[in-house]
This record gives sequence, structure tokens and C-alpha cells, in this order.
Amino acid sequence: MSTSRRTLLTGGVGALGGLLLGTAGCAASGPVPHHELRLMVPNTPGGGYDYTARTLAVTLSDTELVEAVEVFNLTGGSGTVALTRLVHEAGNGRLLLQMGLGLVGSVNTHAELNPTRIADATPVARLMDEAEAVIVAPDSPYRSLAALTAAWRDGGLRAGTGSRPGGPDHLALMLTAEAAGIAPDEVRYSVYDGGGGLLAALLSHDVDFVMSGVSEYRHAIATGELRVLAVTGEQRLAGIGAPTLRESGFDLAVTNWRGLLAPPGLAERDLAETTAVLDALHATAQWRRALRDNGWSDAYLTGADFGRFLAAEDQRVGRLLRTFPAGAGAGAGAGQD
Repeated sequence: MSTSRRTLLTGGVGALGGLLLGTAGCAASGPVPHHELRLMVPNTPGGGYDYTARTLAVTLSDTELVEAVEVFNLTGGSGTVALTRLVHEAGNGRLLLQMGLGLVGSVNTHAELNPTRIADATPVARLMDEAEAVIVAPDSPYRSLAALTAAWRDGGLRAGTGSRPGGPDHLALMLTAEAAGIAPDEVRYSVYDGGGGLLAALLSHDVDFVMSGVSEYRHAIATGELRVLAVTGEQRLAGIGAPTLRESGFDLAVTNWRGLLAPPGLAERDLAETTAVLDALHATAQWRRALRDNGWSDAYLTGADFGRFLAAEDQRVGRLLRTFPAGAGAGAGAGQD
């Protein structure tokens, strides 16, 4: 990586930042706009948004598509504080918000407290999607999803999630429970602040299983510290080996997605420049490797197409939250997406 480029990973990078900074690659070819970007993460370090933003930042820097990238965390309101900050930064062409399905859920569940909506921001790009996974501790008595759901139906099991109601973990959990014939008000679950808290709860047996994305836990899965009973996507994940929900007898597929928003009121030039940078990134071998290494699927979508997708997701999540009441069975905590 050229010494004139820099990546500023602020807000508690820890081992993740060190791992990512060791993945330097070759610069992208062709004339591409170079400028500074700030990536705002709407929750604390350690969750899916944070991991995605830092992967994006390092890959942008490694490919020399930007001169400087800063990642910072702004917490509060399950992500709605950061969304409000974004909207108040109208016209700022150097600020992006890392967001996804979880923020759509947060906006729907906090509508009375925070009137800011996803549609108030500028849609930039959907970057990827990711399967969720049903994960147990290595000493769990449940060796298959069938065995776990049989005990789940009998009552007494508690799940753990890393996202609040309306987020990807919560929706995947509730849809899986519905497919297993478990009523929404019978699903007991606790919400934890970040991947670390969720992992600790599982290993200490505060919960019987977790529903989570796999990217934060790939190392623990590979070393046998965790066991995956099923994944929620259409296909099995490379390096995981667990069956899909459909292979396990449930007619269901659920995925999470993450993308980027910009402030409202952007100059056309600023939006075009940012989109050009992301288009160029999407074509690089480094980004394809990041997708592969994290078990992410390429779901790249920009501009008006992404805007239409966001509007449809807002309606879909609103319907699901009416089906799965936010407070049913939930324990205390704050989640990440």
C-alpha cells in the first residue's frame, strides 16, 4: 500500500484491525477518484456493522481507491442516533453510514421516539448479504437442528441474539421458530451487546444456542470452540459444513444484508464520485477475497435500485414486526447487526 494512503481505524479496533491491516494487496488499475471518506458505524465495536465497515475501509485503502478512510462508532438508539447525525450532515459528500437490515428494524421499532427515517438519507450501495447460523457451544447436547428444535418446542430453551427486535438475528430466530411450529410469545431470547457478549453468554450456558451471522465467529467455528447446526441461506457456506434450514426440513431461507447511506442533499458530483469508488472496489480481487473469506455473498446494488430495495425492506420489516411483537420473550441488552 502506498505510504501516501492511510486508514484510520478508530473506536476500539483491537485484534480485528490488526488482522485486516495485514491483508494489503495491489492497487486497482485505471483512473479512479481519490478522496477522504469517513465511515460511521451506528453501534459499538465488535459487531457485524463494525466488522463490515473496517473490512471496507482496509480494502479501500489497500486498493488505493481513497487517500484516507476513517472508521468511527456513534452509538445510541439502536443505530437511530447515527442515522439522525447523518441526516443532519446534509450535503457532506465525505461521510457514509454503515447500515443494513438491523437499522431498518430499529427505525421501525423506534418510530415514536425518533422520527428520522431511512428515506431521509441518500441511498448509496448495498454491499453484501450474509446467512445467519444456529450455533451451539461445543459441549451442547444438541447435535442437529432437529434435536434442538424438538427440545425448543418442549419449552425451557433460551436463545441469544446480537440484534434487537427487527434486526437480522431476531427476524431469523422468529422465522425459524415459526417454521418449527413455536408461537412467537413462546420464544425466549436474550439480546447481547456485540459478538463478544453473545459468545460469552453461549459458552457460559446463559443461553442454549445463538442465532447470529457467521463472519464474527469463523475462527471459533474453525477451531471447534463453536458448533454450527444449520445456516439460514439458500446454500451451505464454504468451510462450515453445516446444512441449510431447507436441508434440515424447514422450508425457509433468511439472509442479512449490509450497505451504505450518505447524507441528504448531496451534490450530484459527490454522489457520482463515491459510487465510482465503490464500483471500482467491487471489481477488485481484494474485495472478492474479502467476500469469500467472510462467507459473504455479493449483493451489490447502487443508486435508485438500492433506494427501491430499501423502501421494500422497510415495508417488509414493518409487517414482520407486527407478526413478531418486539417485547415477546426478550431479555435485556443491546444488540448489534
